[in-house]
Amino acid sequence: MRQVGWTCGVLLLAAAAGFGMGVARAQASATQPAPAQAGMMSRKEVTGIIANSRKIVSPNGVEELLTIPVNGTKQWLSIRGKDRRNPILLVLHGGPGSPTMPAAYTFQSPWEDYFTVVEWDQRGAGKTYGANDPKALAGTMTVEQMTSDAEEVIRYLQTTYGKKKIFLVGHSWGSVLGVEVAQRHPEWLYAYLGVGQMVNMQKSEKIGYDFALEQARARHNNEAEKELLAIAPYPGDAGSMTFEKIGAQRKWLMYYGGLTYGRSDFSYDANAWELSPDYTEKDLDSLDDGSLYSVTQLLGQVMAMNFDSVTTFKCPVFLFDGRHDYATSHELAVEWFEKIKAPEKEFVWFDNSAHMMMQEEPGRFLYYLVKDVRPLAVAAGDSAPDNEVLR
Repeated sequence: MRQVGWTCGVLLLAAAAGFGMGVARAQASATQPAPAQAGMMSRKEVTGIIANSRKIVSPNGVEELLTIPVNGTKQWLSIRGKDRRNPILLVLHGGPGSPTMPAAYTFQSPWEDYFTVVEWDQRGAGKTYGANDPKALAGTMTVEQMTSDAEEVIRYLQTTYGKKKIFLVGHSWGSVLGVEVAQRHPEWLYAYLGVGQMVNMQKSEKIGYDFALEQARARHNNEAEKELLAIAPYPGDAGSMTFEKIGAQRKWLMYYGGLTYGRSDFSYDANAWELSPDYTEKDLDSLDDGSLYSVTQLLGQVMAMNFDSVTTFKCPVFLFDGRHDYATSHELAVEWFEKIKAPEKEFVWFDNSAHMMMQEEPGRFLYYLVKDVRPLAVAAGDSAPDNEVLR
């Protein structure tokens, strides 16, 4: 693990796992002892083994890691699937600035039997951050621009793979872009799937803060209570949010399992990025910079986000939510879902998850993807045929 020095402000941001989880990688690395060199495999050897084990060899499969032009920038995609006839599933990652791509190898491979899965490093994040000049992008880091980027990516996938519609998955921050695209282009989507859906960030932050403070008091954690009371009233006005305030809230929310159920930190995920076959050492080194950059540019816009009145959809809507999610309030998600009007809708609870359902309950996540979501494409004839079963 590489050792990274951090200022106090960035360490606080590292705790803000729902807002730039990439920065948490350095915090996780700093807690790990340096490995002994004798007999140790190199990173190149380990990632090579992982890449070979998940290599797609089916004749009609696709396995691409590439850049495409998107609104004057170069943006990175990972496109993987066992059969091009399957429907496309595009993942909009969280953060801002927390790409799913470096950890996707830990849970995604089974999805690739049923979907062509696209991981996209958004403007200012991950590999895309490293492929562009951050100074040139600074004025373009807006919800409007990044929604337009998502539209461009979808058009590329439609054209390249001959698809009229795709599935769109928005996780956490990605659910903001997902709702925007679903509102603008429902005709492009078999369905929109919100995972850890953001609804009203001011209310969500207050609920997360109250959860952390309640847990601290119940466990007589004087340090946590003191730090949380020091940022009261929280969150305050949307324009008054600072890294220090959200860092303190996320630090203790995460510690008490509001990010990942039953875990007090994010090291299990951040350490897995170190072995990503899709990320080079250089990509990893710039990942944290991209996370900090994205949060800096977008924090105010995210804090002002409110979908309370956005309840009419012209495409099917699915919400997957963890019973213990306080990074984005599960309470607000289910209340919003009850108001939604859509051609079809479904809410799925994950009882042993908080905010990271894809990793916390990967089998159940895949089960509902295949059982409830994918049939919308199958009914339209957009899928590989099911395997023959003899009885």
